[in-house]
Amino acid sequence: MIDLLVVDDHTIFRAGMARLMADETDVRVVAEAADGASALALIRTVAVHVVLLDINMAGRNGLETLGAIRAEWPRLPVIMLSMYVEPQYARLALRGRANAYLSKDVSPDELLRAIRHVACGGIWVTPGFGAPGAQAASGHAHEQLTPREYEIMLKIAHGQSLTDIGSQLCLSVKTIGSHRSRVLDKLGVGSNAEIVQYAMRQGLLD
Repeated sequence: MIDLLVVDDHTIFRAGMARLMADETDVRVVAEAADGASALALIRTVAVHVVLLDINMAGRNGLETLGAIRAEWPRLPVIMLSMYVEPQYARLALRGRANAYLSKDVSPDELLRAIRHVACGGIWVTPGFGAPGAQAASGHAHEQLTPREYEIMLKIAHGQSLTDIGSQLCLSVKTIGSHRSRVLDKLGVGSNAEIVQYAMRQGLLD
């Protein structure tokens, strides 16, 4: 039996995963968490074989939680789930040693195949997001960004204000501003408008 921990800040998604796995004879949900801190606490107390981890959560996001998991449990299979279509997220997840990167709109059959595959030590990536070799840096400036910086860069590129970004991520505007400053420095640009232009040139808004 493959025991799953589902980490997602949407109750309805966690409930959906539990219902989906209830029909399987070899996979089951044994624990649920709404945030990274709760997930880490559960892994310390509940025996799980695979973690399903949402990439976009308030506070400590999925990529940061992945790093914390790897620090304590380097071999625990982790599947990153995401609505982001940008391949950069797949590269960041794989670089962080996720075992799989899946779009949230994959079919139940593909999700189950991925769970069984990573439980045996394999790597699985939704077609279109890239392959395991995508972990290698492409040499572009945005490859230098941390997961949080990259997330904030994309939100700025999509026209969101620092206040709105801070509200979504449960971070202060000052903290978001600090991340923005590092993004500007690493990209070699001087304004939000130039962030937008950079993202467009690199095809990050497709």
